[in-house]
Amino acid sequence: MVFKSVGLTSHIYNNNLRSLMLLAGFPLLIFLMILAFCTGLYGFGMITPKQLPWAEAFDQGWLLSLRYGYWALIGAAIWFTVAYFFHTQLIQKMTDAHPVTYEEEPELYRLLENLCISRGLTMPYFQIIETPALNAFASGINEKTYAITVTRGLLQALDKDELEAVLAHELTHIMNKDVRLLIISVVFVGMISFFCEMAFRSMVYGRHGRSSRNEKNTGAMYLLAFVILAIGYVFAILIRFSLSRKREYLADAGAVELTKNPEAMMRALMRISGHDTIDNLPEDVELMCIENTSGFMGLFATHPPIQRRIETISAMTGTPIPTLSRANPSSHENPWQ
Repeated sequence: MVFKSVGLTSHIYNNNLRSLMLLAGFPLLIFLMILAFCTGLYGFGMITPKQLPWAEAFDQGWLLSLRYGYWALIGAAIWFTVAYFFHTQLIQKMTDAHPVTYEEEPELYRLLENLCISRGLTMPYFQIIETPALNAFASGINEKTYAITVTRGLLQALDKDELEAVLAHELTHIMNKDVRLLIISVVFVGMISFFCEMAFRSMVYGRHGRSSRNEKNTGAMYLLAFVILAIGYVFAILIRFSLSRKREYLADAGAVELTKNPEAMMRALMRISGHDTIDNLPEDVELMCIENTSGFMGLFATHPPIQRRIETISAMTGTPIPTLSRANPSSHENPWQ
């Protein structure tokens, strides 16, 4: 017995809706942050001889935002366009991943090819990160850019059935449109952080050369800079939380549905557990991985605990949790023999 596809259509619909909301809402968010920044400049008297009442400061900030804010929006649009269409190259650069061909990894390609044929999907590209860590992730925005990246350690540690389950998990992320939503959110989070950092630096370092009449407002300037920076990071966190952890449970379910082998999915997760950390991997890329070790008691975790995922697979399929028959093989062993 395998998972029932309950809520899968709703999940795909919600992912598409969230993508559209991010695309539509981000320009508004950028403008509101510029408006808050400009209002603060007038309200704290940073560009005027004296502090203005907040109602008047808002009016002046509104006019200043309309006058110069479109430059920030143009810059954001250029940033998004470049990142959106060249994210594959950017991810390769950040992770040191390299493409592999059928001739180099025929078994790997055959496993994924069979899964794609069963669902009538176009084959994603394959990439490998040369690291002993055990992890994998999917990326891309359409059939021309979809890619599945695995680590060398994963290929060496998992047997054929376990690796097939991991590939099915990542393929499900592609089918569910999880990867497109993640790419969009990662680009937006990066832009928010950058703009907030620039606003912070411009206010903190811009105090040099100010006249003495404004020196008394230095404390207010630092406060505004901190508030702008904090707002940006809060929005970044909210965007991360909008990427429901349910996506991992549904990807596990999709893997079981594709392979008809819940035990292999559980074994794969057991082997990955505790061995998933890739050195120097950017935080944004960690969002895409099959496992991302949580910090701070899991409060800000982007993935549910692996043990809970294993228990969920076991409960929903009626399959006992397996006991690993062997430890992760060393690099010189062939795990598919």
